[in-house]
Amino acid sequence: MYNLKVVIIGAGIGGLTAGIALRQAGYEVEIYDRVKELRPAGAGISLWSNGVKVLNRLGLGEKMAAIGGLMDRMQYLTLKGDVLNDIDLRPLVEEVGQRPYPVARTDLQQMLLEAYPGEVKLEHKCIAVEQDENSVTAIFENGHRTTGDLLIAADGVRSLLRTYVLGQEVQPKYGHYVNWNGLVPASEDLAAKNSWVIFVGEHKRASMMPVSGDRFYFFFDVPLPKGTVSSPEHYRAELTEHFQGWAQPVQNLIQRLDPYKTNRLEIHDVGPIDRMVRGRVALLGDAAHATCPDLGQGGCQAMEDGLVLTQYLLTTNISMEYALKRYEADRKERTSAVVEKARKRAEMIHGKEPEITQKWYQQLAEEEPADVRGAIAKVILAGPLR
Repeated sequence: MYNLKVVIIGAGIGGLTAGIALRQAGYEVEIYDRVKELRPAGAGISLWSNGVKVLNRLGLGEKMAAIGGLMDRMQYLTLKGDVLNDIDLRPLVEEVGQRPYPVARTDLQQMLLEAYPGEVKLEHKCIAVEQDENSVTAIFENGHRTTGDLLIAADGVRSLLRTYVLGQEVQPKYGHYVNWNGLVPASEDLAAKNSWVIFVGEHKRASMMPVSGDRFYFFFDVPLPKGTVSSPEHYRAELTEHFQGWAQPVQNLIQRLDPYKTNRLEIHDVGPIDRMVRGRVALLGDAAHATCPDLGQGGCQAMEDGLVLTQYLLTTNISMEYALKRYEADRKERTSAVVEKARKRAEMIHGKEPEITQKWYQQLAEEEPADVRGAIAKVILAGPLR
């Protein structure tokens, strides 16, 4: 492809990864975001091996390893703290060829920002696009306009540009649970420092995983009706009530978290949608396929999008539109499967049908660790970098 100019709307994980990949391919790139200050939504993220492989491919492997937590084991525990399943993750690393890394979102975003060799223009809210057969123009609320050959809409779960691409509004769907998340100093009375521990029971979860800086990324999940509200001064009392009678490490975590640095989110997803491209505009990341965070694949899929789109642009001389069609066909199939699998898993974990959740608890206790690793490997190896 000739020297394209690409306009990216959104400077999250997907937008920045795409920007880095496209710049490395020799294309001109401009990135815009509506916010005054880039602050990631959520405290941490588990990057499974397929996402890490994308970063390796972009030359960021060593930097990723420096900010990622060492996670050698995954333990499922009952709410009282009895072990349901203890999974050694090292055979998984051997099978898929890369260690997974839990990481603080601010560390990941900072690494990506530093790796992107250009300026991210903040306080630019894209409100419309116009295109003809030769170009596409982004129009911003502040009056600014920019024209390029391709526009990537990486503007998140509540994407404005998704409506333009689809020709109709698609609202995010509520996943029927609330998630609290944050970071705490790592401590053996919470969990082993090389383990991801997940306490399950009563259709809820309490979890900790290691990230760099001797910290744990933690989250709590509770199924609640849509529209419940709270504020940081109430988080500790709220969690104490929801997790009454749970094991001591869970109680320790509730007492130790900083409520004013804890996020409380109603979990939503988007998709599957029937298209990702309209002319010269391509959806990427959560704008196209936000997933419930129950597979740890949301960020990974956005990273895969950026790499795959770049690869199709680089490897055809037919036309840019042809490259976008191939991107759409490839990523629609991959991401639709992940969105559906993650939603099904969210429903199973959080008691949409209580008898199914009870069966899952029983399955956890009986399942061979090799089978758990196999299921994770299957999702990872379905990606573009095997």
